[in-house]
Amino acid sequence: MKSQYVGMLMMSLGVAACGGSISTTDPLANSPKVIIDSDFNTMGDDGQLFAMTTQLMGQGKVNLLGLTVVTGNDWLLQEESDALKAVERMGVQNVVGVYGGARYPLQYDVASIRAQQVANPNGYFGAWSRPEPTQQSQLVAPPDGFAASTKLQAQGAADFMIQTIKRYPNQVTILEVGPPTNLATAIMKAPEIVPLIKRIVYMGGAMAVPGNANAVGELNWWFDPLAVRTVLQTSIPQAVIPLDVTNTVPLTQSVYDQIVNNPSKQTAVTKAYGIANAGAFASNTDLFDTLTIAYFLDPAYATQTKSAYLDIDTTSGEDQGHVKVYPDQPAAGASPQKITYVTQFDNDRFFGLYVDLLTRPVPIALP
Repeated sequence: MKSQYVGMLMMSLGVAACGGSISTTDPLANSPKVIIDSDFNTMGDDGQLFAMTTQLMGQGKVNLLGLTVVTGNDWLLQEESDALKAVERMGVQNVVGVYGGARYPLQYDVASIRAQQVANPNGYFGAWSRPEPTQQSQLVAPPDGFAASTKLQAQGAADFMIQTIKRYPNQVTILEVGPPTNLATAIMKAPEIVPLIKRIVYMGGAMAVPGNANAVGELNWWFDPLAVRTVLQTSIPQAVIPLDVTNTVPLTQSVYDQIVNNPSKQTAVTKAYGIANAGAFASNTDLFDTLTIAYFLDPAYATQTKSAYLDIDTTSGEDQGHVKVYPDQPAAGASPQKITYVTQFDNDRFFGLYVDLLTRPVPIALP
């Protein structure tokens, strides 16, 4: 009882939110450690992933060390606001810190982006599709309101990654579900962390299917291809869940109804999910980032994979974000080792996990 009390006291003082687990008092100390690096949204794919991961924390299956945020789906200020509310919604604001990251890609050409938007009127260009907010009064509140008291961590996303990876060498997996600008920045700033990262699991890229931004680029990797290339060129073990597989995991009305319209499982998550995804099944919406946590738990969720040396086109224009796949021999600039990418998922098994985690009681109870 004494050790539990000490742990709770340290959490109340904010110790756990400053970089991860507490050695002898943290019941999650031996659970697999992850950082979510996200272009966050309230209850789109990033918000769903966060809700699922924190529920897994409640089961002792994952130790989420922090949530880092990067411009991608939306502009950083809006995403930070949504993320702060998310940690309160899930009841983990004292153990999972939110760390602000990059406002812009490492390299970008606004004129080229605007031209690509014109050339691809049905493309998804995330933050570039709307004006960047510069003050709180311009932000859109989540359905259940802004965060009441939780604040952004003073430490930036890249520095948090560096510190945490060094604190837990060879133990931290990065769930990279946004443009990897924060991770690339951390690697460039502290290249000594490269051999200390256990693994990266991405949602990103389009290997042999059309893009969803321009004709060839998937948003996360299109948004900052230089950051992608920076990380691909390292020796870090990496696995990719690209559009090739997410295109085959559709949100159906049945799944939506199981989450939103079960009268015995109404929570702040199911209500926000219902608002964010109303009618999504009718517009052929697929599931994206949430596949990463299933794959992290058990790679057997992927029923078919391939491996190849990967590179990406970093030039501005219609080839921006185009992934180059070399099955046998790498070309100059490609990844130094083959990288696994998923091409087929066990949908039935995944949806069982998905519905279960998104309909559990909220806020969570930590072990």
